Amino acid sequence: MKKPLFFIVIIFIILSCKEKKENLATESSPKYKSNWESLKQHKTPEWFLDAKFGIYCHWGPYSVPEYENEWYAHWMYVNKDNPEAVDGKASKFYEHHAKTYGPVDQFGYKDFIPLFTAEKFDPAEWAELFKNSGAKFAGPVSEHADGFAMWDSDLTKWDAKDMGPKRDIMGELAKEIRKRDMKFIATYHRHWLLGWYPTWDETTDAFNPEYAGLYGPKMKKGDFQYPPNPHEIDEGIEKYYPLADEEFNKEWLARLKEIIDKYNPDLVWFDNKMDVIGEDYRKAFLEYYYNHADKNSQEVVSTYKFYDFAKGTAVLDLERSRMSKKQDFPWLTDDSIDWKSWSHISDPNYKSTNRLIDFLVDVVSKNGNLLLNITPKANGEIPLPVKERLLEMGDWLKINGEAIYGTRPFKIYGEGSTKVVEGHLSENKNKDNTADDIRFTTKGDVLYAIVLDWPESGILKIKSLKENNTLFGQSIKSITLLGNEGNLKFETKTDGLFIDLPKNKTGNHAFAFKITPN
Repeated sequence: MKKPLFFIVIIFIILSCKEKKENLATESSPKYKSNWESLKQHKTPEWFLDAKFGIYCHWGPYSVPEYENEWYAHWMYVNKDNPEAVDGKASKFYEHHAKTYGPVDQFGYKDFIPLFTAEKFDPAEWAELFKNSGAKFAGPVSEHADGFAMWDSDLTKWDAKDMGPKRDIMGELAKEIRKRDMKFIATYHRHWLLGWYPTWDETTDAFNPEYAGLYGPKMKKGDFQYPPNPHEIDEGIEKYYPLADEEFNKEWLARLKEIIDKYNPDLVWFDNKMDVIGEDYRKAFLEYYYNHADKNSQEVVSTYKFYDFAKGTAVLDLERSRMSKKQDFPWLTDDSIDWKSWSHISDPNYKSTNRLIDFLVDVVSKNGNLLLNITPKANGEIPLPVKERLLEMGDWLKINGEAIYGTRPFKIYGEGSTKVVEGHLSENKNKDNTADDIRFTTKGDVLYAIVLDWPESGILKIKSLKENNTLFGQSIKSITLLGNEGNLKFETKTDGLFIDLPKNKTGNHAFAFKITPN
């Protein structure tokens, strides 16, 4: 009797040890490997699918001159001998800079950093504004093409903690944004630094090796042409720039790892032209980010433009553009509140609240999310017209958010005569929407029809929901207008669904009708 019991105990111990060993192996083995097939296993989290709307901001030393756009740091160096000079003439940025600040060898971009004081920057005020705007995720540009880091970096002295504001901008914003139950995001442009400054030009301060930590590696004259040819980007035909060397690749990745380790961003966004970075380094970033999040039980998103990551490994992002049709995959678009610039300038041309809301609704109806850029001043103030537009969006979302947050696309995105022009930086080609344009979203069995202007006839006609249509496929129990009390009268006919509108509009922008089936 003792021997069988002895063997049972031994077998139990062996099996227990084997189970522990397997568990330890599982715990120590990272979930994601540095190859595209493994990285494709990463799923877009539900929070992103539900969120729909986020805010970020271009804010840095380039905000100081308030001239034309955030490319000031680049174009201020384009003199008549620069390969990018048109007809042998210096750029208007160069001329403006010389008249305002002096020659670029005496007052270079580095000299804007002490003027970038951010003395009125209040991260709690910013985060509260983002929250009241209806945003579900938010954060700053962590590093633009100018090479200046907006976080407390141990890898460079050219950062906001050591220079300029002498504050950890990212850290302060991360704390306040998360305190308000929003996701924190970091956006990254560093790959553009490769060739951003004329480090070959002895007549500029960018040539001085003393400032290489800001201006980046030495490049040969004519290596880059800015801006890149959009046709080449869209078609992915050929390289119009040299690839980064190992040193630049390693620093690019090291800074991203530092951002991840210090701030645990819920979303890391990348500008295009990331394929100057070696493919192994791009894969290494996703491997590190996804495994870091998995270890911390955090659900994260990374984005990319064009072909910079393999399809299915991250979320595709468009710039100042949108899809013309509904997509079967989640996507993101980033656009600026200013038609002209991504950073604050002295003569902005802000988009109307109506345009911003219509854009959001159109994007959501096609399975997308909107990341809206705003333009703080160098001193940390957010311009009043920007605040007004954001708060108006927030007021609209308080009433109509039910038709936006947590929704999924309908079988068709909508109907209407206004067509969307697709393509990189194409948003200025798109016209304003009218009462003829309707967009659909769904939540469970409920269908939302959002008309992008108020029908003056007093009746809303939805052609897609005509009698015996196979789209909705259910009889209608009731129709309400969000923000308005009571059910609306409606009738289904052979040429459409007709809804009697209330006498008074509920607001001044898009109008969401909730269609509940029997």
